[in-house]
Amino acid sequence: MQQDILINWSPQETRVAVVEHGSLQELQVERTLERGLVGNVYLGKVARVLPGMQSAFIDIGLDKAAFLHVADLMSSINSRHADGDAASAVGGAAATALPIEKQLFEGQAVMVQVLKDPIGTKGARLTAQVSIAGRLLVFLPQDNHIGVSQKIPARQREDLRQRLQLLSGESGGGFILRTNAEDATDAELSEDIAYLRKTWARIKDASVRVKPASVLHQDLNLLQRVLRDVAGEETLTIRIDSREQFEKLKAFAAEFMPATVQKLQLYGGERPIFDLFNIDEDIARALGRRVDLKSGGYLIIDQTEALTTVDVNTGGFVGARNFDETIFKTNLEASQAIARQLRLRNLGGIVIVDFIDMTKENHRDAVLAEFQKQLARDRIKTTVNGFSALGLLEMTRKRTRESLAHQLCEPCAACMGKGVVKTARSVSYDILREILREARQFNPREFRIVASPKVIELFLDEESQHLAGLSEFIGKPVSLQAEAAMPQEQYDIVLL
Repeated sequence: MQQDILINWSPQETRVAVVEHGSLQELQVERTLERGLVGNVYLGKVARVLPGMQSAFIDIGLDKAAFLHVADLMSSINSRHADGDAASAVGGAAATALPIEKQLFEGQAVMVQVLKDPIGTKGARLTAQVSIAGRLLVFLPQDNHIGVSQKIPARQREDLRQRLQLLSGESGGGFILRTNAEDATDAELSEDIAYLRKTWARIKDASVRVKPASVLHQDLNLLQRVLRDVAGEETLTIRIDSREQFEKLKAFAAEFMPATVQKLQLYGGERPIFDLFNIDEDIARALGRRVDLKSGGYLIIDQTEALTTVDVNTGGFVGARNFDETIFKTNLEASQAIARQLRLRNLGGIVIVDFIDMTKENHRDAVLAEFQKQLARDRIKTTVNGFSALGLLEMTRKRTRESLAHQLCEPCAACMGKGVVKTARSVSYDILREILREARQFNPREFRIVASPKVIELFLDEESQHLAGLSEFIGKPVSLQAEAAMPQEQYDIVLL
């Protein structure tokens, strides 16, 4: 499937759109202020050694000194790397028992990598065991560890490990093969190995030239990750609308991914680059629950903590000769749209699809085959378990980053993410109960209700008799005040 990659860059945000046949298939967003330090490598300077805590504070050029524990200084490399895949290991450096004061002294230069970003008053958490993540592999330059993600079936691990040992050669260092490398070819693995070794060579070279408290290597930004992870043989063009970033990306590509240099283009058109394919309109639609199909049917997509559900509906589609054909054609179109929406919204974890019930077995098989065909275009690993006894299609898609909705949106201030709010009448009855409760505890001169205009209007009209009855029962006047800025569920009862 041929694709074009459009990059919209601004100082505050980078947006990357993957377009296939004029249709947006994938969107990635990175914001400058939200970029962390995890993965960055520094030449640190030991500021203070704390024997009692078996820790040290390291100056890496940030406002606060970073924290290094002896376990992250001397122990064998942890078995979790990069995307969180536990790895089955062969070999590994043996841990020593030297205390931290025997290994570090104040003023010493030490190469370290950030494990956790600074939070509040706490500095960054460091490790001296450097690991460099690639697209398929994690390179362990200070170890001879060869590992394979335990998420890969056990029967494949030994074969993958042997392939990796042959491809990595005798140049030193170890590797962890990540989950998404399960079906990688030898050529793809060799390309990743070459990139990682070249990156490590640059880090080592910089470590002898720069002053302590300097950065040696920054984890790739979104533009660079696009060249590493997204661009491939099927990519026709990579267009970017910033000359400065174009030159930087061109230099990076020339050194690490020379095959992509010819595909890079500087976009200088008058229209914003995303307007070429109406990308912003597609993004707006991808944040909604409803996705309309060309036939008149539609999807309803709901994302929860545990799973994502997709409901297929015929809507106004009645174009086929009989009802079975209508359902079949709607489900076929829906299977294409769902696969696209999973990529575009970056929905991960468990996904349940409720296709319209099909009575014919061959229709179900055809819809399932079409769905799997569309999912095969997805770079992210997906597993389809077929239709359940209830007629629901169950599948999983690997989580790689926050979904588009979680990245660009926040819970509604009015409903706090519930998706619904209490009716004005329900709120008015809550208020009447609250006044009755407070009248038993306090003895004010008057109660004043401050609420949204819709609730106040109800008290002035349909609920006026109930409000008057309550006022008479408690023996206190109740006044009303509309507050336009108040959400419908919010109210205050003021004691005067």
